Amino acid sequence: MAVYVVGHKSPDTDSVCAAIALADLKSKLGVECKPAVQGELSPESKFVLDKFGCDAPELLKDATDKQIMLVDHSDLSQSLDNLNKGELMAIVDHHKVGDVTTPNPIEVWTWPVGCTCTVLKSMYDFYGVEIPKNIAGIMTCAILSDTVIFKSATCTDADKKAAETLAQKAGLDDLQELGIEMFKVKSAIEGTPVRELVMRDFKDFDMSGNKVGIGQLEVVDLSLLDGVKNDLAQDISSLKGEGNYHSVFLLLTDIMKEGSEMLLVSDDPSKVEKAFGVAPSGDKAWLDGVMSRKKQVVPNFEKAFAA
Repeated sequence: MAVYVVGHKSPDTDSVCAAIALADLKSKLGVECKPAVQGELSPESKFVLDKFGCDAPELLKDATDKQIMLVDHSDLSQSLDNLNKGELMAIVDHHKVGDVTTPNPIEVWTWPVGCTCTVLKSMYDFYGVEIPKNIAGIMTCAILSDTVIFKSATCTDADKKAAETLAQKAGLDDLQELGIEMFKVKSAIEGTPVRELVMRDFKDFDMSGNKVGIGQLEVVDLSLLDGVKNDLAQDISSLKGEGNYHSVFLLLTDIMKEGSEMLLVSDDPSKVEKAFGVAPSGDKAWLDGVMSRKKQVVPNFEKAFAA
């Protein structure tokens, strides 16, 4: 029976590429594995897989009676349905340790770096397994995506070194150019339904007993979203009621200006000022220098909700 390797709900490029890479590594180590995703691929992820000739992982939403390895998350709210009815074999991640538990010891690689594929590069090295050229290519792209071309607060020297080595294996020369090309694809919004934009990179969190949703859209220029910003604000308001959220926040991140405009709908908007020292102006707030949900947004909100 094959082990399924799967990332979080609303899969981003790191969760997709990490699933492919870990499935490749473990299969070469004698454990038959299949990469999987929990939802539709984003335009950026499709671009990356097409560029390097990698097949899209199969769709998987339920863990019942399956053996599972998790990448890029360890929170139940972000994981497969019925995870407790399957057998969890491993976790490879770069986020805080979540609330997933197991009855038996498992393999866990969780490092404070900017991208899961940085951890996976070290796993390939540790086990002495050669990384295929196409997988080295998608792993490079995952690092560029998750670290926002090395601009994110989550980026470490380990991410930069891993990307440089992987790029050499993949025959890539200009990572800056590749990163901008990826983010132009990521910025494409024409013809995309508003709810799809909201959910493109959206995660649920439990903050002191409050259900909080935080989404993020990263674009090369915030003006690209001017035509849909009001629709986005209305949609997160609808989503709040549909999902019984305390708060829904949507980060509109300008990777060139290195900051984010946050759209918000909340039972207690003062949480934003408590978290960032910035009072919202109506249903939005500009957060200068804030680019990382993982490192700059979630921890701040967790403290604000716990206060």
